[in-house]
Amino acid sequence: MTKPRVVIVGAGFAGYHAAKTLSRLARGRAEIVVLNSTDYFLYLPLLPEVAAGVVEPTRISVPLTGTLDGVRVVIGEADHVDLQNRWIGFRQPEGDRNRLAYDRLVLAVGSVNKLLPIPGVTQYAHGFRGLPEALYLHDHVIRQIELAEQAEDPAEQEARSTFVVVGAGYTGTEVAAHGQLFTDRLVAQRPRLKIRPRWLLLDVAPRVLPEMSQRMSGTADRVLRRRGVDVRLGTSVAVATADGVTLTDGDFVPTCTLVWCVGVRPDPFVADLGLRTERGRLVVDEFLTVPGFPEVYACGDAAAVPDLTRPGQICTMTAQHAQRQGTLVARNIAASYGKGRRRPYKHHELGWVVDLGGKDAAANPLNVPLSGLPAKAVTRGYHLLAMPGNRARVGADWLLDAVLPRPAVQLGLVPANSVPLESSSPEVPVHAR
Repeated sequence: MTKPRVVIVGAGFAGYHAAKTLSRLARGRAEIVVLNSTDYFLYLPLLPEVAAGVVEPTRISVPLTGTLDGVRVVIGEADHVDLQNRWIGFRQPEGDRNRLAYDRLVLAVGSVNKLLPIPGVTQYAHGFRGLPEALYLHDHVIRQIELAEQAEDPAEQEARSTFVVVGAGYTGTEVAAHGQLFTDRLVAQRPRLKIRPRWLLLDVAPRVLPEMSQRMSGTADRVLRRRGVDVRLGTSVAVATADGVTLTDGDFVPTCTLVWCVGVRPDPFVADLGLRTERGRLVVDEFLTVPGFPEVYACGDAAAVPDLTRPGQICTMTAQHAQRQGTLVARNIAASYGKGRRRPYKHHELGWVVDLGGKDAAANPLNVPLSGLPAKAVTRGYHLLAMPGNRARVGADWLLDAVLPRPAVQLGLVPANSVPLESSSPEVPVHAR
């Protein structure tokens, strides 16, 4: 008899940890295949530090091969699932089509940028969902400061030195916080440039970090405003143009930079399956199986997992949920083959961490509110523990950034047309705690 084959689609927080746990439980008794569009797991929470030049991009890119023992990695983009005959079709990087048969299937395809019907946004905004976007933003910010230094027109200087971030959630808050420090350093190296860079953080919510506690929100708000970030709540973009953005309050802000961090939506691949969805997410039971197809599992941002701690609700789209759901999927698949027993997904909140750059952070581990250096220590400690690899390299980058000047050069590796807002779709959730 051949070994049963488990195919895991996606290698974000859910897919990666499903594969890692299942490889340990199976011990060679099953063939485990990960189908992913890249050959690495991306530790998304540190993307703002990549954009600000604190951490090298390869540090947060953990290779799948070598860290997932006994797992076969296939690079490709899934585009079809035959649920009756149990195979999944995919397109390989050079365009060839192929398919994989499966005995068990795990759908962990993640999420993409949430788009709103705002004129000009898809043309002039860039998302922040993966390495290409972070590398592009790093180069773009440096380029705008350099062009502002060369500009003779004060209006052009101001526009190039103004950076607008839409969305004051986890990602947008960190991007603005790190961005203000980054551009202040850039200007300090350019005495000819007399204008201070200006970062705007916009959100229709009444406070920053609206999904977190009031204390964490207050800490982040104080740090941002003290640093000079222009936080505008109850406000968003009404129209985006090549020259700037018109806000919902009627104000026009000249800018060459619009960063879109308003949230995520499930990967459209989910809708194409023809299965029942809720808020665009694949409906599953508390054991993470798809009704009517007990051999198919879904987890992470792609799945509408019942939240047993809040009857009638589904789990939010966070990496904390995704990682735990991936681990549980592996255990339930093992149980389906007679090893252990399957369990329902029930989570316990561990707290949140937000890195605000410099010596600032906000955290509430086990509901203990922290700010300043204690929060910074907890935040960085959490990230090191949560990363499945490259911990020493990340720690070394943090140490070097603390004691040495940060190099700031344009590498020009990612042109703007390579990171359009609508095509940003890495298989990882935006929120990571």
